[in-house]
Amino acid sequence: MSSKNDREPGPANTREGMRRRTLLLSTTSLVAASGISATAPSAQAQQPQEILPKPAPAFQGKIGRTVKDSTPDFPKSVEAPGGAPNVLLILTDDVGFGATSTFGGPIQTPNFQRLADSGLRYNMYHTTALCSPTRAALITGRNHHSVASGVITEFATGYPGYNSLVPKSAGSVGSVLKDNGYRTSWFGKMHNVPDWMSSQAGPFDLWPTGLGFEYFYGFLGGDSDQWHPALYDGTNPIEPYLGDPNYILDRDLADKAIAWMRMQHALAPNKPWLLYYATGTAHAPHHAPKDWIAKYKGQFDQGWDKVREETLARQIKLSVVPTNTQLTKRPEQIPAWDSLSADQKRLYARMMEVYAGALSHADYHIGRLLDAVEQSGQLDNTLVIFMMGGNGASAEGTLQGTTNEVGTAANGVKESIPFLLSMIDELGGPRTYNHYPVGWAHAMDTPMQWTKQIASHFGGTRNGLVISWPARIKDKGGLRSQFCHVIDIVPTIYEAAKVTPPKVLDGVEQKPLDGVSLVYTLDNATAPTQHGTQYFEMFGNRAIYKDGWMASTTPLRLPWVTIGFEPNPDDFKWELYNINEDFSQANNLIEKNPGKLKELQDAFDVEAKKYNVYPLDSSFASRADPAIRPSLTRGRSEFVYFPGMIRIPEGSAPDFKNKSWTIAAEITIPPDGANGVLATMGGRYGGWAPLMQDGKPEFAYAYSNQPEHKYRVVSDQSLAPGNHIIRVKFEYTGGGIGKGATATLLVDEKQVAQGQIPQTIGVRFSLDETFDVGEDTGTPVLETYEAKMPFRFTGTLKRFVAVLEPSKLSSEEQQRLREQLANAMAAVH
Repeated sequence: MSSKNDREPGPANTREGMRRRTLLLSTTSLVAASGISATAPSAQAQQPQEILPKPAPAFQGKIGRTVKDSTPDFPKSVEAPGGAPNVLLILTDDVGFGATSTFGGPIQTPNFQRLADSGLRYNMYHTTALCSPTRAALITGRNHHSVASGVITEFATGYPGYNSLVPKSAGSVGSVLKDNGYRTSWFGKMHNVPDWMSSQAGPFDLWPTGLGFEYFYGFLGGDSDQWHPALYDGTNPIEPYLGDPNYILDRDLADKAIAWMRMQHALAPNKPWLLYYATGTAHAPHHAPKDWIAKYKGQFDQGWDKVREETLARQIKLSVVPTNTQLTKRPEQIPAWDSLSADQKRLYARMMEVYAGALSHADYHIGRLLDAVEQSGQLDNTLVIFMMGGNGASAEGTLQGTTNEVGTAANGVKESIPFLLSMIDELGGPRTYNHYPVGWAHAMDTPMQWTKQIASHFGGTRNGLVISWPARIKDKGGLRSQFCHVIDIVPTIYEAAKVTPPKVLDGVEQKPLDGVSLVYTLDNATAPTQHGTQYFEMFGNRAIYKDGWMASTTPLRLPWVTIGFEPNPDDFKWELYNINEDFSQANNLIEKNPGKLKELQDAFDVEAKKYNVYPLDSSFASRADPAIRPSLTRGRSEFVYFPGMIRIPEGSAPDFKNKSWTIAAEITIPPDGANGVLATMGGRYGGWAPLMQDGKPEFAYAYSNQPEHKYRVVSDQSLAPGNHIIRVKFEYTGGGIGKGATATLLVDEKQVAQGQIPQTIGVRFSLDETFDVGEDTGTPVLETYEAKMPFRFTGTLKRFVAVLEPSKLSSEEQQRLREQLANAMAAVH
């Protein structure tokens, strides 16, 4: 017999109660299936933070037959652990250990220094040697191959360590902190969306908003034009630079980050936040306002060899390197500064001034963000982790520098010294996609060997790190020399925030974290290193650090040789270093201790098998081919687009490279005429566009930004009002990649112009510009319409059609296209 209370409809007898019991049972099943014990020695229930999101709390009120007989209870929202700090993650790009004044370099970074003065400098912090891999390791706390990021997304291959699909079993710091009561955001660079998933078709689960970052404002590619960035607000493409002649990305990122932080503090001051600020500076293009560049006029006239010597002397004086540190030798392939001509010295010094101005400018805007945090009263309990670079300085700018990074690195574009000198006053401005010479990259990695891409040596992997947490760090201005790695950042955040890494996140069992928290170093400068072993691998360059020793392969492909030579992974020789006594890897001990080398080689093999490093792949440019990856366009030869379909990434657009194709636009010209872009692929540094100028149709092709590489096929007749079809036949010569083509312009199926294009884009039009229909975002293909950007077509564009390799279509497909064209022509007439 039941009591009255038993008969009343309590929580267990309501639909909500049944839902909670179902949730509890499903959660229990999940835990059992994942092998996680449902009990702990000290408790009979799973610790709530081991499963995220945390289950909804049980109803604590009372439900009677009426409201009068009931007691309400709202479920409490998730709250962060008491005293949990705000977390500000700051990451710059392509900045070597010896670049900043904080670590003895020639570039002034007062705000990096400001944090070092209130916190700690780490001089044995390491990254992966490349963009996407470091960023994936950073947000997950796992090794880059373990999270499918053994290389940049544009080079992804179909192996578990390299496919660029960060697994759900490696949840991000954004997801974990969000589910522990934090507000989360990401500003700036996000180079971890797979190439074929970066369009408006999604999926969006690997975009920042799908990785637990509630707000995202930034870009997805490997680099970004500071003057014309391809930005996203969440997952929506935006062009904030339009109509703002003073726009520059670093200022915009800081403005948006400050506004977001202030809003969180005003509305929910008791909720901590995670703000990830990843400026694209100082990755090429090196862009900065002229007054910031002018600050460095004449400061690099002494050349890269002397700058290396000056930097090491300052580093020793600052004690950021041991007093016995040796300056490693300049590779013989990099010319001595004294061997250069006067014109080369003038040009290369200017290129370095531009780079320095760009980095100092970025530091200034980071300082504005720090000021805003301080002015809000939150700085004391804000954990600031400032990583100066996701890899070493970049040697991808060729031996002489460039005004067109993608053109020279990917497509083999040649630039003469006279041309570069003609652009010297444009460097850093909106008409260049500039990069400095290799010699400066080597100097910015002082005192180490090598550069970005070279994971075997510290020039590629050692970066400056500063951690500031005023409320917690007492040894202000101190130095820490424990060996550490980017995978240690997330464990540090979790320990500081008193957050337990979940064993199950969003229903997926989680891989263990690979890193070690650095909290143990905050109070103890002499604490023994807890990160005892770390492997490195990139493009076949590999190394392993273990207990103070390091085995490193000798690079075979030079990092500035991006096309052609691709060595066999088994052809690499090995070197051996005692890091405890040799900070810069200056003394190769291979002949003295072959037994130690064998021990470390065996250790590398163990780590490589454990973290999905195999199969080794030392290729480079061949991996850039989109055909080796999944594609939204594979298997399709016909594409139909409509006006307003813009910002379609190259990896999601038809592949117009190294083949014949035809494009057609169905348009209506109003009585007063029309002008504008009908479609574009790429822009100033490589791209094409059918367009109308002065009422006349034309087709423009840019092999590069050089005037002699701009090809125009122009009709000599204006179009009459009415319906028309503008068509371009692009007939590829063949015989390899990047060969010539013939472009034929037709109006209403009558040839009106024809021209030769001696060279075409063979590998990549751009890393940040896109395919647009009815307008041109980013930079113009031709300078003639730069002032009119985005130069939207002012007539009516009904549709835009592209057909790849029409000669290879079946007879039925060709007949269908002819019928479609006939129908369109009937509408014209």
